[in-house]
Amino acid sequence: MQEKQIDILEQTRRILVNVIGELSLEQLNTIPVGFNNNIAWNFAHLVVSQQILCYRLSGLECNVEEAIIARYIRGTAPDPQHPMTETTFRKLRAIFLENPGKLRADYRKGAFKQYKGITTSTGVTLADIDMAIAYNTMHEGLHLGYILALKRAIG
Repeated sequence: MQEKQIDILEQTRRILVNVIGELSLEQLNTIPVGFNNNIAWNFAHLVVSQQILCYRLSGLECNVEEAIIARYIRGTAPDPQHPMTETTFRKLRAIFLENPGKLRADYRKGAFKQYKGITTSTGVTLADIDMAIAYNTMHEGLHLGYILALKRAIG
């Protein structure tokens, strides 16, 4: 079952990269009227959330710098005075595309031996890595929809 969830994660991420592929850095950093964040923030938030949900809560090291986690974790917002740079976007894009394969490999080798369960802001209790992977897939779909709305709003 988890193989299928990771397949869906990979496909969702490929779709998202295609959706934003032609946008400029300025467009990625634009916060449209009526919104409180931008495409760049949502994109980075997906990288961070997957790492927190699957790795940190399993007691494993995240594949992203702590400064990135602090800037894009749930509850944060874009800082218009410090927009995402091209270098950061490229780095996150590479991680974004690589992480599903790493997740699959780590899952297959049994790296997720423990899990510190949490209840998410939506009231879903995640008790193990299987639930975390499934929840993360749903979370990424929600943000894909939000990114599509942001893209329409910026024209």
